[in-house]
Amino acid sequence: MKKHIPNIITCCNLICGCIATYCAFHHAHQVAFLFILMGAIFDFFDGMTARALGVSGKLGVELDSLADCVTFGVAPSAMLFTLFNHVAYPHVMASNFFFYVMPFTAFLMAAFSAMRLAKFNIDERQHTEFIGMPTPANAIFWGALISSSEAWLTSPRFNALFLFLFMILFCWLLVCEVPMFAFKSMSWPKDKMKIIFLAIAVIFLAWGAISGGTDPYGTVWQGLCRGAAASVGLYVVMSIVASYLPKED
Repeated sequence: MKKHIPNIITCCNLICGCIATYCAFHHAHQVAFLFILMGAIFDFFDGMTARALGVSGKLGVELDSLADCVTFGVAPSAMLFTLFNHVAYPHVMASNFFFYVMPFTAFLMAAFSAMRLAKFNIDERQHTEFIGMPTPANAIFWGALISSSEAWLTSPRFNALFLFLFMILFCWLLVCEVPMFAFKSMSWPKDKMKIIFLAIAVIFLAWGAISGGTDPYGTVWQGLCRGAAASVGLYVVMSIVASYLPKED
C-alpha cells in the first residue's frame, strides 16, 4: 500500500489543477489561485513522501509531470484566457479577429510549461539548481498577479498587447538556459543569495498583508497575492544576478 501513497498525493495535485482550471474558466480567479497553491503543496510533498518511504519510481516521475502540466500549465493559461476576454484592446487591435484570437494565445503558456517539464525530466544538470523558471513559480506569479490586480490589468492603463508580450516573456523564462534557485541546500555563505531572497520574500508578504488589510478597497488575501507576485519577480531577478556572480566554495 505504501508504494501508492506518493502517487495518491500527486493525483491530489492533478485534481487541484482540474478544479483551478474550471474556476478560471468561470472567472473565479481567486479560487483558482487557491487551488493552484494547494496543488503546489501536494507537489512539494509527493516527492518528499516517495523519498521518505523509499518508493521512488518512473511511474511517479511521469505522473508528477502530467499533474504539474495541468496545475501549473493549463490552469494559469485558463486564467489568462479569461483575462484576455476582459482586458482593454488598443485601437490597432480593435477588430473581431483580435477579440476572438488573442484569448487562445494564452495556451502558449501551457505548451511552454509542458516543454519545461519535459526538459527537466531529461536534463541531468538540474539536480542542484533549475535551468529556466520552474512551472510552480510561473503559475504562482500569474495566479497571484491576476487575483490581486485584475482591476488594473483590465483598466485602460493596460491592454491586450502588453499582456501578450508579458506572457511571451514568461514563456521564454520557462525554457531559457538561465540558472535559477533550487532550495535543496541552504548553507551560509554558499547559499546566501537564496537566504537573502527568502528574507525579502517574507517582508514582501508581510507588506502585502498589512497594505491589503488597511486598504478600504482591498483585502488581506489580495495583499498577500501582491506580495507573492512581487516575490516571484524578485526570485527571477536574483537568480539571474546570482548566475553572474562567482560561485562560493
